[in-house]
Amino acid sequence: MSFIEPNLEVILEKLGQLNSSQKPLWGEMNAQRMVEHLTDILRFSTGKDSFALLIGEDKIEKMHSLLESDTPMPKNFEAPFAGKDVALRNEDLDLAIDEFVEEWIDFEENFESDSEKTIVHAYYGPLNFEQWKRVHAKHVTHHFQQFGLM
Repeated sequence: MSFIEPNLEVILEKLGQLNSSQKPLWGEMNAQRMVEHLTDILRFSTGKDSFALLIGEDKIEKMHSLLESDTPMPKNFEAPFAGKDVALRNEDLDLAIDEFVEEWIDFEENFESDSEKTIVHAYYGPLNFEQWKRVHAKHVTHHFQQFGLM
């Protein structure tokens, strides 16, 4: 399977096709919540927010292999840090997209200053910039498919 390029311009082109009344093909998120959820994961990748490692350290190598594979993220996966009842924090979809853009820029700048940095993902363990870009590519693809954008 191919995933979206982890590039802000490419992602914004797809987000431009999204509207607030769009219904998901699966799951319960509305369009704005989906964008805010993508932003939440960006915040994990910069270390602004964090979640404890949810797998044993002995599973990290296997999870890194899964991350690098062409295996898509599963539909209807419920992560404890992505509850379906999370309140919206932006007034509308456009503001949620603006917030996403700001966090994406922060994500890129965060690793620019230290290319050796790693930040822990709850299911993949410590990840560097390239690995986090892979997470975002798979994650964004997953939710764009959910909303018929890919």
